Amino acid sequence: MTISSTLSDHDAARIAEHAAQAGLDGWLRPEQQALIHERGWLRMLAPRAVGGEELALPEVVRLEEAIARVDGSMGWTVTLCAGAGWFAGFLAPRLAREILAAPKVCLAGSGAPTGYADREDGEQAGWRITGLWDYASGAPMATHFTFNAILREGGQPLLDDAGAPRIQAFVVPAALVEIVPNWRSIGLRATASHAYRVQDRWVHAEHGFAIDPARATEQGPLYRFPFLPFAFVTLSANVAGMAFHFVELAAECIARRRNRFGGQGEALIEVPAVRALLDGTRAHLDEVRGRFYALLEATWAQVAAGAPVSAGEAAQMEALSMEWVAASRRAVDALYPYCGLYAAREDSPINRVWRDFHTASQHALLMPRADTPCAETGQTATMQL
Repeated sequence: MTISSTLSDHDAARIAEHAAQAGLDGWLRPEQQALIHERGWLRMLAPRAVGGEELALPEVVRLEEAIARVDGSMGWTVTLCAGAGWFAGFLAPRLAREILAAPKVCLAGSGAPTGYADREDGEQAGWRITGLWDYASGAPMATHFTFNAILREGGQPLLDDAGAPRIQAFVVPAALVEIVPNWRSIGLRATASHAYRVQDRWVHAEHGFAIDPARATEQGPLYRFPFLPFAFVTLSANVAGMAFHFVELAAECIARRRNRFGGQGEALIEVPAVRALLDGTRAHLDEVRGRFYALLEATWAQVAAGAPVSAGEAAQMEALSMEWVAASRRAVDALYPYCGLYAAREDSPINRVWRDFHTASQHALLMPRADTPCAETGQTATMQL
């Protein structure tokens, strides 16, 4: 199957049609899930050699942004689960091929090291896993789960060269996992990002892997792209997609409202300051977006040509991703007060997008740096841990 890297109008309409009900249900509608699998979106970052599509990263990011512009929960679920499918490029090929062979394969998981893996060397080397992990977006349709765990032997943590506990990534079949249904966020409700538990279950050693270009089992450019820039570009594109959707809906709200300080029922959108705010917000988001994709395309071309991404280049990619997120936050927060009580109604589309945006932008990776001056005040934030 060839996966299209663009979102058709028809598919966008299918997503939008069920978005509100999915939010009420707390999980994507069957029609939305069917579309995900029909289009093969969860395989788009997995290696071609083991059953994936291995699309170019800029194409994937643009598609994920486009989906998030229609529905945040759908975009977030596709992005997080497709991102976990990327890990197939770091697995033993036999195992990766077995996982990708599932008709409706979906990998969900968490990056927090909130579990333990105890070494067991019997007839087959392996690990005995116990732990509880939060926030596995797409958990109800997962065929496999990924997680990080602290490695132990004889009950004692194994240490790295710096004396810190060693942490390793794992992938396990859903049959070994118990979903803990505790996702009660105000937004992204249809992602069903529940916690999950593994209790005293053994897995073969090959289920452990390292997300490191130097240890990738596939050599395409996707698997030579560093993890942190990969995570930043995919997550920021989702958050920005939701912000663009909010701006579109905010413009509709503002167009319907009247300026209570104006005469003759002046339309709020005709107030010069309000019009300037709306136009300026759109222009700034577009400008940052243009620079974001220009840098992503250039970095991707560099990796595709065989060159590594330097630490400085990775930092630049992360910084521009965070700039896009910051611009998105300012856009949403600046326009919301002009949208009226309709935007505060839980059953309004703009309120759902507002809730989705403010939930997605709370991802730990997207936290504003505490030593970065605030754009509005110029003051430096302080953080108490």
